[in-house]
Amino acid sequence: MGKVTGFMEFERLEQAHEPVAQRKTHFREFITPLSQQEAKQQAARCMDCGTPFCTFSCPLHNVAPEFNDLVYNEDWEKAYHVLSSTNNFPEFTSRVCPALCENGCIMNYTQRAMGVKSIERAIITNAWNQGWVKPEPPKEHKDKSVAVVGSGPAGLACAQQLARMGYAVTVFEKNKRPGGLLRYGIPDFKLDKSLIDRRIAQMENEGVQFRCSTSIGVPDHPHGIWNDSERTIDVSELLRDFSVVVLAVGSETPRDLQVKGRDLKGIHFALEYLPVQNKHNASEPFDEDISAKDRKVLIIGGGDTGSDCLGTAIRQGAEKVLQIDLGPKPPETYDKSMVWPNWPAVMRTSTSQEEGGERDYAISTKEFLSDGEGRVRGVKAVRLEWMKDPVTGRRTFKEIPDSEFEIESDLVLLAMGFLHPSSPVMDAFGVQTDMRGNAQAAYEGKDAFRTNVPKVFAAGDCRRGQSLVVRALAEGRRCAEAVDKFLSDEQN
Repeated sequence: MGKVTGFMEFERLEQAHEPVAQRKTHFREFITPLSQQEAKQQAARCMDCGTPFCTFSCPLHNVAPEFNDLVYNEDWEKAYHVLSSTNNFPEFTSRVCPALCENGCIMNYTQRAMGVKSIERAIITNAWNQGWVKPEPPKEHKDKSVAVVGSGPAGLACAQQLARMGYAVTVFEKNKRPGGLLRYGIPDFKLDKSLIDRRIAQMENEGVQFRCSTSIGVPDHPHGIWNDSERTIDVSELLRDFSVVVLAVGSETPRDLQVKGRDLKGIHFALEYLPVQNKHNASEPFDEDISAKDRKVLIIGGGDTGSDCLGTAIRQGAEKVLQIDLGPKPPETYDKSMVWPNWPAVMRTSTSQEEGGERDYAISTKEFLSDGEGRVRGVKAVRLEWMKDPVTGRRTFKEIPDSEFEIESDLVLLAMGFLHPSSPVMDAFGVQTDMRGNAQAAYEGKDAFRTNVPKVFAAGDCRRGQSLVVRALAEGRRCAEAVDKFLSDEQN
C-alpha cells in the first residue's frame, strides 16, 4: 500500500469542473484531470484493505490497489501497464463509467470512497502524453480470420484482443465512422471523439481493418436506429469469408411510448436527437436537423440517456427543459449496512442536471397533445403512487385519481431505455433470442458467447441487454478469449 495512514490524513479530491456558466456555452469536455501530485495524494488514501471490493465490483476487475500504490510511488509507466492489462480503453471508462469500483471501496462504508476513476484518468492521460500507449501488433499471425459486426465498446475490445492474438480482424460498422454509441450517442462534452480516433489508429496499426457505412444482412433498420450504411453485405458472404463472426451490435431498439398522438411532429427518440449534434460538431452530414433552440423540451426518462439529452438541449439554447421519470423519486441517502458493496438506489445528480432544467418523478404520460397543425404542443400526464406488492415484494404503481395535468412542450425526447438489438440483424443470421429479444448465448462454460448458429458469437449489449460501457468492454474481452479457444480447439 502507498501510505499507511493516508486514508486518515487526506480527504477525497474531486476533479475540477469548468463553471456551469462557461461550459454551457460549448460542447467541449469541461473536466480537468488531477495533476500528478494530486493523483499521488489521492492514491495515498488507498488502504490496500485485503478485501478489494473495488476489483470485485468492477466488471473489468481492474486492480485498483496495485495501480494506486504505483501512482503513490510515482511509477507512472508501470501503473499504466497494470491498468491497461485489464482495460483496453481507460480514457473511455474514466469519463463515462459510473464508477462501480468506488461504490465497492471499503472506505465508502464509513467515509468518502477512493477516487479510483480520477486516478485512472490521470494514469491514461499521462500515458498518452508520455508516448507509452503504442500499437501492440502480434509477433505471429494465425491463418484464421474474424469478422466483428459493430464497433461500439464491446466490438472494439473484442477486435483489439483478437488482433493482438494474431487473428486477421475486420470490424464492420453501419455508420460512417467507428465507435458506435461512444461516437454517436455520448455527447462530446462527456467524451471527446478525438479519443476514439487515436484508438482506431492504434488498432489499425495492430492490423484491425474497419469497413464503415456497411450493413450486414439488412439494408434498413427499424425506426429509431441510426443507420448511415451505403452498402449491404449478405450474411452468407460473411460466414463464407471468415472463420468466426462476432455480433457486437448493441441494444439499439428504443423503448417507444405508444399513446395517442405519437405520430405528431416534434417527438423523437433520444438516439434520433443526440447523434445530430455530434455530427454537427464533427461536420458530418445528417438528414434532419433536430434542435432544442428556443424550444420547451420535455425529456421522458430519468437515466443517463435522458441526462445527455438535457445537457445537449441546454447547450443548444432551450427555453425550458423538464425531465420526467415513471419511477418514484429516489431517496437522498441509504443504509450502507444493508446495501454495500452493491450499487444503491439513491438520488444522483449528473453534471448536466447541475446545469439547469427541472426533474419530476412518478409521472405517466397518457397522451401527446396536438397544436392543430400536426406538431406536438405538450403531453397529458398523470401522477402515480408507488407501493410494494405484499406477496411478491415487487414495486407496483397505480394512478392517483384526479391527478391529470398537462405539460407544455414543443419538443419531446423519448429516453426510456432500449429493448434489444435490431431484430432484422438477429433474424438475418438466424440467431435464437431470449424472452427479451437478446442474442441467446451463455456467459460462461465451454459454449460461452456462442449462439445457436455455428461460428457466430455474440457479446455486449446485444447479448446481455442494455448496460454500461465498462460491462461491454468486459464482454468483448471475454468473448475474444472464447473465440480464441474455439479456433484453437478447431485447429487441433
